[in-house]
Amino acid sequence: LKVEKIKETIEDAGFPVEHLSEQDIAVCRLKIKGMMCTSCSESIERALLLVDGVKKAVVGLALEEAKVHFDPNVVDIAGIIESIEGSGFGAVLVSSGADVNKVHLKLEGVDSLEDCKRIRSLLDSAQGVNHVEMDMDEQKVTINYDSAITGPRSLIQLIEEASPGPNIYLATLFVPPRQRESDQLQETRMYRNQFLWSCIFSVPVFLFSMALPMLHPYGNWLSYKLYHNLTVGMLLRWILCTPVQFIVGRRFYVGAYHALRRKSANMDVLVALGTNTAYFYSVYVIIKATLAENFEGQDFFETSAMLISFILLGKYLEIVAKGKTSDALAKLTELAPETACLLTLDAGGKVVSEEEISTQLIQRNDIIKIVPGAKVAVDGVVVDGQSHVNESMITGEARPVAKRPGDKVIGGTMNENGCIYVKATHVGSEAALSQIVQLVEAAQLARAPVQLLADRISRYFVPTVVVVAFITWLVWFTAGEVGLYPRNWIPKAMDKFELALQFGISVLVIACPCALGLATPTAVMVATGKGASQGVLIKGGDALEKAHTVKTVVFDKTGTLTVGKPQVVSAVLFSSFSMEEFCDLATAAEANSEHPIAKAVVDHAKRFRHKIGSSPDHIPDVKDFQVHTGAGVTGKVGERVVLVGNRRLMRTSEITLVPEVEKYIFENEELARTCVLVAIDGKMAGAFAVTDPVKPEAQRVVSFLRSMGITSIMVTGDNRATAAAIARDVGIDYFFAETSPVGKADKIKDLQGKGVIVAMVGDGINDSPALVAADVGMAIGAGTNVAIEAADIVLIKSNLEDVVTAIDLSRQTIARIRMNYVWALGYNVLGMPIAAGILYPFTGIRLPPWLAGACMAASSLSVVCSSLLLQSYKKPLHGREG
Repeated sequence: LKVEKIKETIEDAGFPVEHLSEQDIAVCRLKIKGMMCTSCSESIERALLLVDGVKKAVVGLALEEAKVHFDPNVVDIAGIIESIEGSGFGAVLVSSGADVNKVHLKLEGVDSLEDCKRIRSLLDSAQGVNHVEMDMDEQKVTINYDSAITGPRSLIQLIEEASPGPNIYLATLFVPPRQRESDQLQETRMYRNQFLWSCIFSVPVFLFSMALPMLHPYGNWLSYKLYHNLTVGMLLRWILCTPVQFIVGRRFYVGAYHALRRKSANMDVLVALGTNTAYFYSVYVIIKATLAENFEGQDFFETSAMLISFILLGKYLEIVAKGKTSDALAKLTELAPETACLLTLDAGGKVVSEEEISTQLIQRNDIIKIVPGAKVAVDGVVVDGQSHVNESMITGEARPVAKRPGDKVIGGTMNENGCIYVKATHVGSEAALSQIVQLVEAAQLARAPVQLLADRISRYFVPTVVVVAFITWLVWFTAGEVGLYPRNWIPKAMDKFELALQFGISVLVIACPCALGLATPTAVMVATGKGASQGVLIKGGDALEKAHTVKTVVFDKTGTLTVGKPQVVSAVLFSSFSMEEFCDLATAAEANSEHPIAKAVVDHAKRFRHKIGSSPDHIPDVKDFQVHTGAGVTGKVGERVVLVGNRRLMRTSEITLVPEVEKYIFENEELARTCVLVAIDGKMAGAFAVTDPVKPEAQRVVSFLRSMGITSIMVTGDNRATAAAIARDVGIDYFFAETSPVGKADKIKDLQGKGVIVAMVGDGINDSPALVAADVGMAIGAGTNVAIEAADIVLIKSNLEDVVTAIDLSRQTIARIRMNYVWALGYNVLGMPIAAGILYPFTGIRLPPWLAGACMAASSLSVVCSSLLLQSYKKPLHGREG
């Protein structure tokens, strides 16, 4: 049903419809089958973009997937799949935007169509259910639901409670096979089987053409003439080669047909051209040998058969190697445990029962028991117990982290030494593990700018190769006819035409740009997967590429260079107010602020009240509350006007700072403390001195960045003296103090205006403009969701060492991509002249077509294996320590 139809129906009923969104954008991911090289992925992209309603399409060759953004009011997923299949490729839906939270259930006791309708109707009307799909034959149901409202156990209960009288419905969890793994296994088996079948025929062809004729007298029977000059060897080679050419090699014909129909050319076209030229010339030789008594010619059946065999072997090895490029991602997905211990509590919070359930059945707000040595089953908050949790598999942090009530835990991490009760807060696709996997998958599909070069080369490469191959044949054939080279250059049992033909076919085959298309995506796949396992989430090839050129890193101070948990170390009065009244007024004003320093002031006031044994009944309400970004807050508490903030706020509000206040500020700022000034009714009332300790690794990180040729700069909203003290502690030479969030973004733009590539490292909402403005935004993982959303790279743990890891990993990946280009283009640049026979006149060395096919397969394999070397990547700072 289209949105327009609903609009028309309402309008026909006599009511106007306003604010109809012109288009919704849905996203789906598809598995693509049959891609061979970059020109294939480009053809699919072009076909998708021609579909009405498709807004954006990205096709990943290495991942063999497509991500399509489309308007569901104009086109559906079936239409998108149809357009891909129309281009000659297979497509299977991997996921759609509706797959946020999905559960698959197997039904029992559902015997009739009436039962199915009853269950479907019940689920459709259930609160929190978004979409229901039923398979009547398999008795399975797939339900998309909102985890904030319902969950899998509630849905199972709903189905079972709908049982009519004696007929009892049962619903159990059904886990469908993992699509990607089964597809890869199937593809690996297909190429392996095709290679083995081709070997059954190709090996005898090779023996009959090259090995046995050399072994006298064992090969003499092959020269026995059946009719005129038709020998036993020729006939056997023809019979054995034909199934390889037309049955095993059928896929190359199909691929070439679809490519030419799309007015493009790919690897299939080159292979089909090369093998057909060899095969049909050989058939011509056989016909001439049969008809003419004095005709002598050499067939090339072994060229055709062995060429197909080597290409299939290359593809088989390439797919096996490509499977390993997503190993890190596969390990991440396997971290979550299969079962969990669900607790039922009474009203008093005591455990009534324990039950072992599948982790897929966990719902929000469930209490899960995690025993020592078990994996944490779900993202949540510790509500009881104490332990240490090893989070290295998610964050890369080797040291176990202490967990107490109120602390967050991540699903898939290992509980070490204590029993804890965890309240589930994020389930299904909202869990950190799922989010990381989704982020990495999206990054692997995104195309890095460096890949555009390969795409441009590939577009014109195949037609150029066909022309070069034809010219090669023509030059050698013409040179032979004119007599430009001696007769003894032509191998025995060959003529001038056949020698020229072999050179032409070799050029066709060796020049295939498959390896070129794999150079970038395979390296990006390995790097993003490896980064994720080390606690560095890179959101795409673009961020990965930009990070290697970074020359300046701009650090936020609070929560980035410092721990981010400020504490009040002293409080003084500059007025006649009592400390209790002073703290109460400051708390009332600061209670509505999200700033870490505001929270430190509120916590200090509460501790002070608790210490003197008097706790106020409630925090007074604030009227006219106003946040002055980067300066402080103001508000009216009762009849008093309260200002809490820094020197800038006092100056703009025309509050006089007496020498006593100036002295207090100066002394604390020299100690790298921040002074929070409080003015009541237009006069200075007192101040708090707040300290936020510097992270222990900050100095080492700044020093290491300097050794990498990278300048570090600090920007902060804090005062100049405190900023100078922190900068001095960590070894930063340049800093900007008293900077607003917009000011931070402006500073970055100023640096970019000087031609500097800038990375910004921050953690708070106020860092978001700067993170977006920077060439590479890095968000500290413990920071806010807004900062993480705005960043290009997310450092899952709050360790600054990962800034170095992100930049170093980027540098190593780009170096690896360049090395891959050397491998890929090296085979073509060096191989094409050799295949064309440039060395033959001087050394007698020529490249037979079957050997050219082996070289082409080796080039793709060497590129994938080169990318796989990134799996051994180690963090530079940790490497230094160890």
